[in-house]
Amino acid sequence: MRRGEDADKGGAIRTLAFLALFLAAPAWAAPFGLQVGDLRLGFDLPAGFTDSTPTGSPRLIELAESFTAASNRILVFALTDADMRRFNAGDAPDLRQYLLVVTPRALEHQRTPLGDFDGNVREMLRSLGKPPPEGDFAKYLETRQPGEATYLGELRREPEVVAVLRGVRLPPADTGLFSSKPSQYVLSSTTMLLLRGKSLQLTVVTGYENKADVEWIRATTLRWIDELRRLNASR
Repeated sequence: MRRGEDADKGGAIRTLAFLALFLAAPAWAAPFGLQVGDLRLGFDLPAGFTDSTPTGSPRLIELAESFTAASNRILVFALTDADMRRFNAGDAPDLRQYLLVVTPRALEHQRTPLGDFDGNVREMLRSLGKPPPEGDFAKYLETRQPGEATYLGELRREPEVVAVLRGVRLPPADTGLFSSKPSQYVLSSTTMLLLRGKSLQLTVVTGYENKADVEWIRATTLRWIDELRRLNASR
């Protein structure tokens, strides 16, 4: 009986270990093709997000355009599945989380040499300034002007990719003299990625309430980079 009990216990431990690995693994939607100039890239989105651009909705197109410079072409504007349901039902999306993928219009139909990409990355990093020490980002953002995007740290730096984290304190919605509404914050990661010679910019946005939101945007950004590079590694 003892040997049988040990075997059962070992089997249960292996099952739990498998489930832990399965639940911890990043989940992704079905891959699709993304046309950038003359090149079709393999592309994917984190599970729970849906690309809204195929809807052709003028409202969503205008909204996406408000989040990027006119010199960029929008490739993907992904809402959470819950926000897509709200939009399809005629309601306004919450936009607590969303994803945006763009490419510079001037570079869309050409390959970007690694040296040029590196120069663009260095220019962007110089413009960001120095990040604050690791800690409570909310306390730091509270010292910044409302609406001012603030550099919070670097998430990844490699020859073909750089990802940074920024935050912003939203302007107060209630401008009354005795307003006591707490401040609201937003985190965003910006990734400049050279994928098969094409220059892409990935943006991940989330509301910021606690440390879990920092961990979510960090993990989502890094896993998304890894997944896109994996999809295009053998092409």
